[in-house]
Order: sequence, then C-alpha cells, then structure tokens
Amino acid sequence: MIFIGFGFLMTFLKKYGFSSVGYNFLISCLAIQWAMVCNGLLHDPIVKGKSGLPIKLGITNLITGDFAAGAVLISFGAVLGKTSPLQMLLVVFFELIFYAVNESIGAGILSAVDMGGSIFVHTFGAYFGLAMSWVITRSKIDKATKEETTHPKNGSDKTSDMFAMIGTVFLWMFWPSFNGALATEDQQYRVVINTVIALSASCVATFLFITFFSKENKLDMVSIQNATLAGGVAVGSSSDLVIEPWGALVVGLVAGAWSVIGYEKIQPFLSRCIGLDDTCGVHNLHGMPGIIGALGGAISAANAGTMAYGSSIGRVFPERAPSNATEAALLGIEPGSDRSAQDQAAIQLAALAITLGISIGGGLITGMIIKMPCFLPGLEGEKAKCMTCGASSSDGYWYEDKWYWHVEGEQTEEEEAAEAAAERAHAKKLISLEIAALKDRLAAFEGDDNDTNQDSVAGAGDVELAEAAGKDSGN
Repeated sequence: MIFIGFGFLMTFLKKYGFSSVGYNFLISCLAIQWAMVCNGLLHDPIVKGKSGLPIKLGITNLITGDFAAGAVLISFGAVLGKTSPLQMLLVVFFELIFYAVNESIGAGILSAVDMGGSIFVHTFGAYFGLAMSWVITRSKIDKATKEETTHPKNGSDKTSDMFAMIGTVFLWMFWPSFNGALATEDQQYRVVINTVIALSASCVATFLFITFFSKENKLDMVSIQNATLAGGVAVGSSSDLVIEPWGALVVGLVAGAWSVIGYEKIQPFLSRCIGLDDTCGVHNLHGMPGIIGALGGAISAANAGTMAYGSSIGRVFPERAPSNATEAALLGIEPGSDRSAQDQAAIQLAALAITLGISIGGGLITGMIIKMPCFLPGLEGEKAKCMTCGASSSDGYWYEDKWYWHVEGEQTEEEEAAEAAAERAHAKKLISLEIAALKDRLAAFEGDDNDTNQDSVAGAGDVELAEAAGKDSGN
C-alpha cells in the first residue's frame, strides 16, 4: 500500500510521474525510520511521564511506522507537484513530531480506539496537508467566469490515468490488511469482513453517483481512482467492532457518495471561496471520509455492549475493562477504569477534535517554515516571504519532473512548442487576473477619496452657513 499503492495513485499528473513514485519511495523510507524514533521518544514521556529511552523496536513499531508514513503521504498528495524534494524532507521531519504528539494524546492519554486509522492517520494527514497547501499556494479564480484558472501541467492523460489506476487497485486489495494490521484474534476477522464490505459498497456508490453529478453524465477517472477507496477510510475506526454487515455497507455507501460529491461540488467551492488548492483531492478521499469514520466509530462505541464481544468489552476498549485487578485477571485482560459506553463515545469525538486542531495548526506552522527562501535554493524567480500566505516558489517549477530529474526524449519539438504556448497563455491569464484585482483596489481607494472630499465640501458649506447665520443675527 505505501510504496506501490500511494506511489502509483499519484502518477496521474502527466509530467510528474518520476517525482510521484520517486519521492513517494524516499519519503516513505525516511518517514518509517523517523516515526519509530518520534513515537519512541514522545509516547512514554507524554503518556507515562517517564523517559522513552532506550527505544524498543518490534513488529508493532514497524507497523505503526508504516501508518505514520501513510499520514505523511496523504499530506504529500495535497501539495503534489508544488514542493521541492528539500521541502518534503522538512515536511517529514516536522509532521511526524506533530503526528506523534497527537497520537500519544488521543490513543495514549485518552485511550481512543482507532483500529484502521480514520482519525490518527487519514484525518490528521489530510488536514495537515490542506493547511500546508493553503499557506504555500492559492487557487487563481477568474472573477468574470467564477472558474479556477488551472495550471497547464496540472492534468492527466490516458497513460498517466492508467498508471494511477494501478495504485487504486493495489490500495483497494490490501486495505483490509492495513486496517487489520494491529488487530488480534477474532478482531482480525471482523476487520477484514467489515473493510471488504465497505470498500465494495463505496466502489458501487462511486460508479453510480458519478454519472449523476458529472456535467456530461459520464464516468470520470478522478473519482474512480479515489472515491472507490473511501469506504476503507470511513470504516477504519469501527472496523473491529460488531457493526453488522449492513452497518459496513451503509458506511461504504455514504463515504463513496460523499467523496464523489466532494470532487464534483465541494472541492470547486472551497477553491473559489478560500483559494484551497488540493492537487490530489485528499479532502475528498481522506479528510471527509476520515471524519465520517470517526463519527461512525463514536456511534459504534456508544452502542457497544459487553455480550457481543465474548469475554469482555475490555479487549476492544481497554478503558472499559473493570478497574478491579482480580476481576480483570479472571477475564485475562489488563485492568481498566470502568469507562461507560457513552464516555467512550465522547472520548472518540474528543480525539477527533484534538486531531483536527493539531493537524491544522501543525500544517500552518510547517507551511510557513518550508516556504522560507533558504529552503528553495537554486530556484530562479520570485520567492515569497515565509509570512506571506498563499505564495511560495514560482509556479513555473510546478508539476514537472525535468527540474529535478534527468528525463530522456520526453517531447517532440511540436509538443514543446505547444507546451510553451500554453504556459505563456497561462502566465498571461494570471497577469490579467492580477491587473483586474489591482484595478478593483484602485477603484475602492478612489471611491474612499471621493467620499472624503464630499465630506470636506459639505463640512465647509456648513461652516459658511453657520457664519452667515451669525452675521445676520448680529445685524
């Protein structure tokens, strides 16, 4: 999933295939290692109040390192094509610190349960990346047409879309193992069954709803590549619970439909309203389905009885285990705190809120850091200051491999000429939008000046009338 699934899913950009797969490879390897260090150093001090040294490694640590790498790759999708390799290495370093703190608070201190990572992986990675993208880039909107002015290289062709479908199929096939990697005994059976049902439902819902919401009532590869996976994201938090097949089916249907609506309606709306530039649409595949999964997990936790889970509900929710050590030992589990189902549901929602706060705040801070001119060496052209939101390096370096990769014989002379013409047209369009914005500001300033002058004239007239009235009364 990490190396093939995420890597090839991002190859839909027609000029950015080397970077999509190559950077995915590098980021994943670095993230797995750094995540094991961050989790080891921060978990024990935050949760237990003691040193995390020496760091102990095992299969569980490798799996949690993979989960952390998944969160970073989700964030990478939000800024795909708009960052340099150095910037992404900095993102790995800073994001995993925030990730470890958030998981230590949510899963450690609060004991929230998130088997498939709907909260701590998908929601965190999506909103961290979206906040970072909002800092370093903004969508360009044509006020006349109210449509986004798309970069000429921010697009796909038939070949790149076929490669991206390889990533989709790999992710779809292996998502049950991702959700159930940390499950034990009969939990694994529930995770696999619930995840497969939810994925199948989201796939069917995607093909159904895309024909209703697309402009020409045709299937669209963007939604097919992404929304078909939304069920696996959404069922993650409740995948190890007894939600019944119909519950997994409903979760998958809702997630798939909502993801399609996100790509067709919500993403363009956010682009127009707040300038959110989301290259891969991670808000639609990971952000909103992650929130759906968190809400579904809270509902499932509130309705989780003790009889459906065998010897004790404490095997699924550790804090719901009896606090009496003897009673817990008889059940073969660790003592808990006698937490009620309603309290556990509230904890699940609290973990979601904390995750949103830390991810958005961390993304804003990291975006400010990586856009510093010192982290953009060798790039000609204008570089934005770190406190200037919505701008970073020149978009002439975006969405293309050739600035960082050796590319052999990629284009013919005719294709290069057509591409250059498209880039000139795009640059001309952006300049015209900036001129229009400056004219609007100038008109606003002139309007303010006219109002001020009219107020001054009116004031002078009032003074003259008052003086004349004074003279008349004196006479």
